[in-house]
Amino acid sequence: MEAFPTDEIDVNYIRTVKRCVFSQSYPTPLKGPLKLAAVSKDVLESVLDVDVSVSLSEDFVLYFSGGKLFTGSVPLAHRYGGHQFGYWAGQLGDGRAHLLGQYTNRKGETWELQLKGSGKTPYSRSGDGRAVVRSSVREFLCSEAMHHLGVPTSRAASLIVSEEPVWRDPFYNGSAQKERGAVVLRLARSWFRIGSLEILTRSGELDLLRKVLDFVIEEHFTTIQTDDLDKYVALFSTVVKETAHLIAQWMSVGFAHGVGNTDNFSLLSITIDYGPFGFMEAYNPNFVPNTSDDEGRYSIGAQANMGLFNLEKLLEALYPVLNPNQQSWAKHILKGFPQIYQKRFQELFKAKLGLEGEEESDDGYLIAFLLKMMEDTGADFSMTFRHLSEVSAQQLHSRSIPKAMWALQDLSDHEYFSEWVNMYLPRLQRAHRSDEVRQHQMRGVNPRYVLRNWMAESAIRKAEKDDFSEVMLLQDVLSRPYVEHPQAEERGYASPPPHWAKGLKVSCSS
Repeated sequence: MEAFPTDEIDVNYIRTVKRCVFSQSYPTPLKGPLKLAAVSKDVLESVLDVDVSVSLSEDFVLYFSGGKLFTGSVPLAHRYGGHQFGYWAGQLGDGRAHLLGQYTNRKGETWELQLKGSGKTPYSRSGDGRAVVRSSVREFLCSEAMHHLGVPTSRAASLIVSEEPVWRDPFYNGSAQKERGAVVLRLARSWFRIGSLEILTRSGELDLLRKVLDFVIEEHFTTIQTDDLDKYVALFSTVVKETAHLIAQWMSVGFAHGVGNTDNFSLLSITIDYGPFGFMEAYNPNFVPNTSDDEGRYSIGAQANMGLFNLEKLLEALYPVLNPNQQSWAKHILKGFPQIYQKRFQELFKAKLGLEGEEESDDGYLIAFLLKMMEDTGADFSMTFRHLSEVSAQQLHSRSIPKAMWALQDLSDHEYFSEWVNMYLPRLQRAHRSDEVRQHQMRGVNPRYVLRNWMAESAIRKAEKDDFSEVMLLQDVLSRPYVEHPQAEERGYASPPPHWAKGLKVSCSS
């Protein structure tokens, strides 16, 4: 509020907003009895400096459902625009989210606290400002799961549900149904996104664009000198690099965001706005988690191209504040995106296969060969790599793969599997490590558990009946995704997906 002018109109009605970055907008408290369904102990204690026992208080539920405000908090809704499915969508903004304020913890980290599902704002368009249990459970679980996979992400501290009825048409087929309202407390170092800049350029508000850029650089890109005449190019260069790295990390864990619009792409290159995401099961570059994505624009294999498109739109937003030399420089930087992405992709997949050293020129071929076999056989992405982490070199050499390694068994049916193994084993031997060391290293980068859609759906079905036991189990399991968990094994979280899961669909409706 000190850095930017706020909306001149302080009445909370839906409208086109001009000449500001934020509008003051107060949460609308959820109705009916409220229930704290889940909390992240790690976020509360490691980020917010409070003991998890605080979550048992009535005040906690009120503060983090929008029913009560902290002293000094002036809730804000962020104005931004975006390209959605390749087309400029105009003003979007926080249509059901309220920024409560910033908190600097004892580590010196500053986090922005935001409620999602907390009511209407000037940016709600035709929406009701609410979120439902279904989508809120998914966002809560996936935010924390991605963090524990080592992927840059927003965090989720709490999930609070109510008896307030919310009407949704999950698959846009005219079959609206009554669901329960919910609020998630989300945290991020910043919620600024590419669309935050696009809306200002499109509106010709260039002084405000410079203010936002200067603020973001000063607060979050401290290696860039604020008096550097090329600071905006330096910012762009960093975002290009970090976006390439982020998408490579998504690919390394089989994560598809589902709606990679520019309004969902963070300027800090963290994963934000979890909607119709999905973790790929059978390896398929054309995997599309979002049933609303008819053309497969945001398929998992298209994510690097999606990132490049979004960075092109970021450059368009920056263009008016760059001189001709800087514009040419920035274009040159953008041309390097594919190489940055491919380099990081190969580094991550080499680690997944336990390949050490930089001298091997055929590692890219070995990775591509494996992925093609996985595609041909429909081998499970996560478990194929996990089973390669658990199988011994001798078992691979003799092709005596245990039945428990079901994904690797599927892969071994490929006609060229022996040829690949005959390339892979000598490559491992050249690293001069014991099999035990190799397996330990690989198990540290290949998760045994990811948030598969069927697992989330199982938890949601129970949650909608007011049973949050599986939400809590998943939260526990996914906080240690590389370690075998007895209850997770009993539930089949590392087994082939159940037959009932084949027809599952996820859409943008939430």
